[in-house]
Amino acid sequence: MAITSAVGRKEKEGKVREVMIARLLFAVLWMSLATSVSAQPVQLITDKEAKLPAAPQAPSRAITRGPTVKLLSPESVANVAFPLKVVFEPRGGSKIDLGSVQVTYLKNPPVDLTNRIKSAIRPDGIDVASATAPGGDHPIRISVRDDEGRQGTLVINLSVK
Repeated sequence: MAITSAVGRKEKEGKVREVMIARLLFAVLWMSLATSVSAQPVQLITDKEAKLPAAPQAPSRAITRGPTVKLLSPESVANVAFPLKVVFEPRGGSKIDLGSVQVTYLKNPPVDLTNRIKSAIRPDGIDVASATAPGGDHPIRISVRDDEGRQGTLVINLSVK
């Protein structure tokens, strides 16, 4: 009886070890895939979109109590992969509503860029490690709302040289 119990315990320990090794290998594989996907540049704007006509200029809005939206990366970049970093600063203890973030290429018709950078949107801003766009000037509007419904907007003129 004791021999059978010892053999059974060793078999269980072996199976537990196999499961742990399989989980570890899966985690390593998943992390390497996630890293390789995020290392690929995001095509922020396509050549076809860049050729669309310019959108009519809308008048700027008045002062708002909504979140501040600030660009941390330079507006002028070389025609290679570049980082795109934006910071959201809520006011008065409010929180950013992540579902409200919209990134729009101001062309006619407007082009919604939000889904292309969805994975880079965070409560404190947008952090795209590597993006690409064709040469030229690209007006982009970034809007966000806080949990009280107040909107903050920034229009940048991304210049790719």
